[in-house]
Amino acid sequence: MRPFPARLPLLMMLFAAILPITGMTAAAAGSLLSDDAIATSPPDSAQAARLLNLETPLRIIREEGAVPGWTVSAASTPVGYIASTWEIARSVGYSGRPIDVLVAVTSDGKIAGAELVRHNEPILTLGISTSDIARYVDAFSGVDLTVARSTDFDARSDLPDVISRATVSTGVIRDAILRTARTIALQRGFVGGKGAAIDRVNFEEFSWQMLATSGALSRITVTLDEARASLSESKIPIPEGDAAFIDLWVALLDPPSIGRNLLGQRPFTRAVAAIPPGDTALFIASRGLHSHRGTAWRRSNVFDRIQVIQGSDVIPLTAEGYQRIDRLALGGAPKFKELSVFALPAGRFDPTQPFRVEVSASRATTGGPDTSMRIQLDYTLPSQFLLAPAVLPETEPLWISAWERKRFEIVGVIIMLVALAGILFLQSAFVRRPALWRWGRIGFLTVTLVWLGWIAGGQLSVVQVVAFLHSLLTGFRWETFLIEPVIFILWGFVGLGLLFWGRGVYCGWLCPFGALQELTNEIAQRLRVPQIEVPFVVQERLWAIKYTLFVAILALSFYSMEQALILAEVEPFKTAMSMRFIRAWPFVLFVVAILVAGLFIERFYCRYLCPLGAALAIPAKLKLFDWLRRRSQCGRECRLCEHKCTVGAIDPIGRINPNECVLCLRCQMIYHDPRSCTILKRRAARTSRPIPQSPAPPESPV
Repeated sequence: MRPFPARLPLLMMLFAAILPITGMTAAAAGSLLSDDAIATSPPDSAQAARLLNLETPLRIIREEGAVPGWTVSAASTPVGYIASTWEIARSVGYSGRPIDVLVAVTSDGKIAGAELVRHNEPILTLGISTSDIARYVDAFSGVDLTVARSTDFDARSDLPDVISRATVSTGVIRDAILRTARTIALQRGFVGGKGAAIDRVNFEEFSWQMLATSGALSRITVTLDEARASLSESKIPIPEGDAAFIDLWVALLDPPSIGRNLLGQRPFTRAVAAIPPGDTALFIASRGLHSHRGTAWRRSNVFDRIQVIQGSDVIPLTAEGYQRIDRLALGGAPKFKELSVFALPAGRFDPTQPFRVEVSASRATTGGPDTSMRIQLDYTLPSQFLLAPAVLPETEPLWISAWERKRFEIVGVIIMLVALAGILFLQSAFVRRPALWRWGRIGFLTVTLVWLGWIAGGQLSVVQVVAFLHSLLTGFRWETFLIEPVIFILWGFVGLGLLFWGRGVYCGWLCPFGALQELTNEIAQRLRVPQIEVPFVVQERLWAIKYTLFVAILALSFYSMEQALILAEVEPFKTAMSMRFIRAWPFVLFVVAILVAGLFIERFYCRYLCPLGAALAIPAKLKLFDWLRRRSQCGRECRLCEHKCTVGAIDPIGRINPNECVLCLRCQMIYHDPRSCTILKRRAARTSRPIPQSPAPPESPV
């Protein structure tokens, strides 16, 4: 067993060496990948007209809040709303970088249009035209968000065939567009249903009188005479008259049509931003002899004179949720002595339901307990400031539908992995039968090539390694990687296999392109194509090429993901497997050249050029077990395994290099075969040699 912790510094050293290559510090790289470094440009009038299928001059106004975006108006009439999938859904593709699509929704609850703004997806960057991408995104135009389901887009016949193979990328685009569109429809009230929610988006100008008349402002006034009668036992009599003992006003500030009108844009934004997310901002203003705040709260941090009652729940108001307002922005408002904003906790307070504000007033008496009175003000937020939430069905996560849709592929992959695990765990019994090993391996590689590679799409890529590392920096999301079940299952098995067997568990058995190389070389050998044996000293230096390529791709990705994906085209997997050679001729010619070289040097690409193999070899340093058996005579008395190794992973002194071994088990077959292994032949020769007879002693003369 290899020591586990001793291998960890190797990974740390690799990552530490990558950032200096790009010319940036770790902090700069983190900033480059952070959310703050990604901004969505506002749509111009022409873009908005294109998204909404309009020709008239349009006015675009930026709206902040729970659903940021842009309100589009024609002749002062709102005609639609545009939002960014990155701002709302935080859509991240398989590359680990944002996918940004502008989505336009009309007031009838339909998607008017969608336009791809930004992406760094590997399958979309090369080999697919801009018109193909535009066709896929444009296919969402006209989707009715009020129907039961609007998610069955992969089966539509009008989508380009080449896009349908990019299941992860197009799946993320689909999910982001639908989530963003539904969020817009819900928050803007474009679709109806049961229940209600505060309209935190729409704004309409109201005067003080209009707010009071509509019920957005609720008021109660207690005169001096009324207070004098209620507090008649007070030691210090309250003055007489019809002036205000307290003139109390209450409102909920969350609807912009209330809060923004009362406070003004900037104070309203500051006031709402200062309370915890989900809490409700309660506005209380008063004038008159009595203060609704008092002074005791400065010592106790609790406002003892005022409380909110909803149902049977009494909600105290504390200093932590208090903000003092100096003045109102709305003209026509009375001159108040005190203006306050309090935060009402989301877990206890429902702003859509009626509640009551109670202000207490107490006075000392002569020789007895204090006398007190309670001023009660009922409040209900008017329905015009509420949204009827959409009755949109609970759509299952995108990855769940992907797993349900690919049941057949999932079962097939699991059967393959179980069979491979059995071969590797029981390899001694497997390799002791040369015919079983030979035809079993050829059969397994054929299934890997045809079914796993060309049918199930199970070709792993160095781009996925880069995407995983980037996701660790930008915020890891399981959902992104679960979208493609075959790839996810393969990576899970390969990750575990790295600890048990090293990189060979994938490179030697599960890589479709590796299988293609080995099978074509097998045919070439049967046709007596001469094989070139590369000297070990030359091969050892050629190995460095694939490690250099991997580090270059990873380092370049921190500077420019697009350029890194271009360099990742050194992988022929996309052309040969994902796109089945349906590509521009330079890409096809590159793959053919690799395969031709592989006819003379078995697994030519795997040996010297594969950055994925290099990426797998690095964590394979953590391998816990050595399953491949060797004898002390290997490399000294016999070098047969060295010459028979398909990738030249055995050095001249008989050691197996786990960084290069593809676990084909050919050396293990030779190890156990008494007809092939030189050491076993010698042992057999010694045991089968007849024992020499000693000559009989001469007879003594008579």
